[in-house]
Amino acid sequence: MAQIKDEKQYKAMMTRIDELFFETDESTPADDPRLQELDLLSALVEEYEKEHFPIELPTLSATMHSRLTENNMSQKELALMLGMTTSRLNAILKGKANPTFEQARIISSRLHIDPAIVLAV
Repeated sequence: MAQIKDEKQYKAMMTRIDELFFETDESTPADDPRLQELDLLSALVEEYEKEHFPIELPTLSATMHSRLTENNMSQKELALMLGMTTSRLNAILKGKANPTFEQARIISSRLHIDPAIVLAV
């Protein structure tokens, strides 16, 4: 399969994708050359972006701080909710300690945080 070789090609393909996006819609037949070109260019751009602009998972600490703010909770309230001491929670929030497997399971389920973030995998 072809590859995008540099940023100049990437930008040119992004411009073409923008054009094709507005030339096609849900009613465009699957065999329309514009739609096929859009699919191909999108796949090439996706591969280029995975390599050059990787998106990393947020840290557990950042995600938990976000949940504290979203739920307007104090650290003490969160510690009670998670069944751990405030000092243990504080260490996890500061990134100085990792949760145990059981704590990770509870954090994930009660705060609705992706297990991959909680387990840092």
